[in-house]
Amino acid sequence: MSEKRKVFVDDEEFDVELEKKGLFWKVKIRNKEFTIKVEGDNNRIIKENKKRKKTELSNGTVSSSIPGKIIKVNYDIGDLVNEGDVLLILEAMKMQNEIISPIKGIIKNINCKTGDSIDSNVPLIIVEEKNQNEKK
Repeated sequence: MSEKRKVFVDDEEFDVELEKKGLFWKVKIRNKEFTIKVEGDNNRIIKENKKRKKTELSNGTVSSSIPGKIIKVNYDIGDLVNEGDVLLILEAMKMQNEIISPIKGIIKNINCKTGDSIDSNVPLIIVEEKNQNEKK
């Protein structure tokens, strides 16, 4: 998913579209596309991957490694989600944490709701992997 931003290069303003593609950014300026790599961006990717690993107990079982309070559940049972989609927001130690989907699939079970206090390592959402042959 791309996002639109205003950037300044040599004091000239440009409207750009940015989209993260692995270690690189795809940037579109005035109908021209560029691929760029931002120095120090590798550390963020490593942190995101660690965060992703913490969310999954098994293939599609999503939990939190720390106890907290559910601030928002973003999906309902039956919804299709992509890997990396934010399934819910968890507040723990006065910080809001995005709990993401480890796989692309369909929400099969939701074991929490907004306002719930949850323990660590308890299954919160079950995502069933979507087969290639299934219709969207």
